[in-house]
Amino acid sequence: MALDYKAYEDCFNTGDDEALVERFFDEDLVFSGGNRTYEGKQGLLDFLRWAHDGVREVMRPQLVLQQGDHIFAEIDMDFHASKERPEFPFGHLHPGDMVTVKFFVTYLTRDDKVVRLKSMTWPPDRGVSKLPRLGAHPSQLAAFHSYVAAFSNGDPARFTKFYHPDVVLELGSVPTIHGADGIAAFYGEMYKTVRESLVIHSVEASNEVIKLDATARFTAVEDAPDFVVGAMQKGDYIEGRVFVDYTLRDGLIASIGVRRGEGGMTLHRASASK
Repeated sequence: MALDYKAYEDCFNTGDDEALVERFFDEDLVFSGGNRTYEGKQGLLDFLRWAHDGVREVMRPQLVLQQGDHIFAEIDMDFHASKERPEFPFGHLHPGDMVTVKFFVTYLTRDDKVVRLKSMTWPPDRGVSKLPRLGAHPSQLAAFHSYVAAFSNGDPARFTKFYHPDVVLELGSVPTIHGADGIAAFYGEMYKTVRESLVIHSVEASNEVIKLDATARFTAVEDAPDFVVGAMQKGDYIEGRVFVDYTLRDGLIASIGVRRGEGGMTLHRASASK
């Protein structure tokens, strides 16, 4: 039975490395890439856990040739960072960063399992195709998670790269904010006293709209008596459910609308935990 490469691609792009290795790789696997060789399913899984620590990898095959037990694939691999990885093989990554790398991969299969895997790469972003940044493709969904990570990391220089030039932000508690520079200035001022982070519960995405269900936490890094959500002292935090609607234009965020959940926002005093 020949390996179903489309099923392999779909499984790879879920980000479930354990399921990928268990389903598609043989116990006798030998994987060679660059200067490294990994043997066995556990060796491959250990490598994938290291490579994907805070980095989501999504494959976009450009050419797949299959003959008997041999497969050759030219793949544009997208890497989306949700944490800082200074030692990452394709460059120092921060939350919100993305890099695409051209891979050439050969597979030898036995009974629909990979027993030999060899890969080589071109330099990052050389000769690769690109998707619009956001949308419904698994890589675009991974990019959105990277955007949320950059936002939660308080990095306007990176999270505003996901915005259309005409983006508008509707928070409800302040006047409409226009443009990436306007949003960056608003949050830059807020970050002097309060940092905001998001924990994602679910994301629904098409090529036109993204709907986010998340918990927002506002943490006071300095006293914030005039903070619009509620007055806080240093160390306090306010937390609650939010629903965010994003519209997309040309793969970038064109509008952002934020609604609070029915439970509202709850203030947690730093002094209460002492």
